[in-house]
Amino acid sequence: MPRTTFPAGAGADAAAGGPALADRIYAELVRGLYATPLQAIYMAVIFAAYLALMIHDTGDRVIMVLGCLAACAWTTRIILAVRLRHRALTALLDRPAARRLELLFAVPYGSFAGLLGLIGARVIHLDRGDARALTICVLVGFCAGVATGVGARPRLASLFMALAMTPTLLLALAEARPLTIGLAFIATAFVIGGRQSLRMRHDMVKAEIGHRLVSLSLARRDNLTALPNRLALREHFEANAAVMSPHGLVAVHYLDLDGFKPVNDAYGHGTGDRLLEQVANRLRGAIRNGDIVARLGGDEFAVVQFGLSRSEEAGLLAQRLRTTIAEPFEVDDHVILISTCVGSVVSDNRADQLDALLQEADARLYQAKRERGANRRRVA
Repeated sequence: MPRTTFPAGAGADAAAGGPALADRIYAELVRGLYATPLQAIYMAVIFAAYLALMIHDTGDRVIMVLGCLAACAWTTRIILAVRLRHRALTALLDRPAARRLELLFAVPYGSFAGLLGLIGARVIHLDRGDARALTICVLVGFCAGVATGVGARPRLASLFMALAMTPTLLLALAEARPLTIGLAFIATAFVIGGRQSLRMRHDMVKAEIGHRLVSLSLARRDNLTALPNRLALREHFEANAAVMSPHGLVAVHYLDLDGFKPVNDAYGHGTGDRLLEQVANRLRGAIRNGDIVARLGGDEFAVVQFGLSRSEEAGLLAQRLRTTIAEPFEVDDHVILISTCVGSVVSDNRADQLDALLQEADARLYQAKRERGANRRRVA
């Protein structure tokens, strides 16, 4: 199953586990198009055998030319499926990225379907009985494969089936013979019935994906602040660090709140909870588009920055986080002043694990706390 990822940015949608649910469902449906590349290889073998038989039986140059073009289209479809499969199944996909992947899938697939339909029409025109029967079998088998492999995207599936079947059906109707007219109507009925089944399957798959994504989002969201939790942060890091920082640096910031416990002691835990909600909102607004902030527990938070070109950028964000939290909070008619201490670590090693980076950032956090305490004692 593809990893659940959190999108670039820091809004409420990121806290809930991704962009709008409809966009996430769409992305998961597109991922499914790349799940079974072996089916494309099976179709390639079947088509090669069919084309060889048609050329041998008819010797028709039109079929030969159309067949070569169709073979090129299907080869392109296989190459793209193999090359893009890992990206489709593991990378962060917003709607534009998913749409590009869908287009790269659809163009060669649709081209092949249209060329296969023209080959079928040509065979019907040549009026060779055995060749016609084999062609109908291949066309129906292709449509069955479309229903199996592309059924979760019914518009695409319907388009591919129409491209493959329409030329043959129109030519069969044009002959105005009882058998060919019957063939056209029966095949059309199968396509229409298949389209209704595709719609029902799409609705079921869409509902199942929606329920799964909502459940995963709830399991990976902090109930109080609606920020991603530690599990979600780890999954996001594993899925996207290499993708979003292929040649740049990754920074991990570990921070906790100074003065939070006295707030709980003075005003109660309800006020403390509402303070944490405001802190979370400020942290969301402080980070860049493309970064992620998570609550690790209590008053501890983590921020991960991707794709940095210089380590100094991490220092700038750490300072911005400190400045953001130092501004007064208004909670339950109280003006509350707290601060934060930040420990940061910057890495250019794609093999580094998030837990190790968090541990090092946490150590630097406590080192910064000790240094700040020592400085205060010297001033006193």
